[in-house]
Amino acid sequence: MTLSSAHSIYTICRDAAGIAGNIFALGLFVSPVSTFKRINRNGSTEMFSGLPYIYALLNCLISMWYGSPLVSPDNMMVMSVNSIGAVFQLVYIIIFIVYAEEAKKVRMIGLLLAVLGIFAIVVTVSLQIINHSTRQMFVGFLSSAALISMFASPLFIIVSFRNW
Repeated sequence: MTLSSAHSIYTICRDAAGIAGNIFALGLFVSPVSTFKRINRNGSTEMFSGLPYIYALLNCLISMWYGSPLVSPDNMMVMSVNSIGAVFQLVYIIIFIVYAEEAKKVRMIGLLLAVLGIFAIVVTVSLQIINHSTRQMFVGFLSSAALISMFASPLFIIVSFRNW
């Protein structure tokens, strides 16, 4: 096997995994649509928590930044799917804020501003890292941590209900 054929096999496998990952991610992003149809129909967030959408937005923003050419060249699939995911999460959060009770509205707006502030800090700090591979690793670790927090966020909700 030549170096060229090994590279093309790698590229084909990477692209196939990227496309499959994007399809699954898009499915994940649209999964709350029925919940938000219910919230819209009932005019209330009921007992739903907005926390998963806050964590998902943070994950999408950091992962989108990771996929950008300034951090991780030749990773446009990561950037594009997470850009779409960020838009979905932002729409969900806005709908949640519109229909939430006053206390939940204030909390969600504060969390949204915190996420945007954290993202701005991540971008600013990572751009200060001159070494490209160190920048990629730094943002990659943050992206992994954000992904873990996104999938763990339903557990935080369970714990908070148990403490009531």
